[in-house]
Amino acid sequence: MAILDRTDDGAIARLTLNSPGNLNALSDAMLAALKSEFVRLSEDRDIRVVTLSGTGKAFCAGHDLKEMQAARQSEDNGRAYFADLFSRCTEVMTAIRDLPQPVIAAPHGIATAAGCQLVASCDMAVAAHGTRFGVNGVNIGLFCSTPMVALSRNIPRKQAFEMLTTGQFIETDRAEELGLINRAVPMEDLEAETMALAETVAAKLGSAVRIGKRAFYEQLELGIDAAYAHTGAVMVENMLDRDTDEGINAFLAKRPPDWQQ
Repeated sequence: MAILDRTDDGAIARLTLNSPGNLNALSDAMLAALKSEFVRLSEDRDIRVVTLSGTGKAFCAGHDLKEMQAARQSEDNGRAYFADLFSRCTEVMTAIRDLPQPVIAAPHGIATAAGCQLVASCDMAVAAHGTRFGVNGVNIGLFCSTPMVALSRNIPRKQAFEMLTTGQFIETDRAEELGLINRAVPMEDLEAETMALAETVAAKLGSAVRIGKRAFYEQLELGIDAAYAHTGAVMVENMLDRDTDEGINAFLAKRPPDWQQ
């Protein structure tokens, strides 16, 4: 089986990190596989939702520290490799935001450092009870500077800074309270609950969700007046969609919509 497994279930693409031997670390190979799959998904109009889970004991333990240490053997002590690594990781994280489909993380076990960043970068997350989340690089002398970009855009800044500077873990109850995950469920229900959420979203008009996801992230970067101006223009374009017209007519006529997308 590949390091990243993809199984399509109707309009849902189920991605599974499949490198349990290193706790699904974001190795060079894993980052390359994720990037390639996200490129394919960005062009796949048959897929409306993506889920992301991991095999073995953990969702993702972050970067592969053995690969990182091996890079120190180069003449520049790894500088070029490290710069390239963090750039490639950033491309993967931002690709999730840029995908037209919503992405739902389904973490279990641990999601640490760049693994926590991966959860924070997804649009939604359903976690197994007891999953531990941490940006704990500071414990080994490496501040989780790139993971904090996604984390600090998910949870309040003081709580994010505490996690980053103490290296302490939080579990699912606290992660849900802070907004890092949508909810936690028993491990035996994780797959079913994640798929239930995915199926709910996949049943909506695909073009509307694609428009909405893009606008959601765009407006977050704007001031309130600019955000309203931008989203107002987005809604105009949404209203002019043939399937939106059909959806409203169907609602008024109390019948199921005949959507083409």
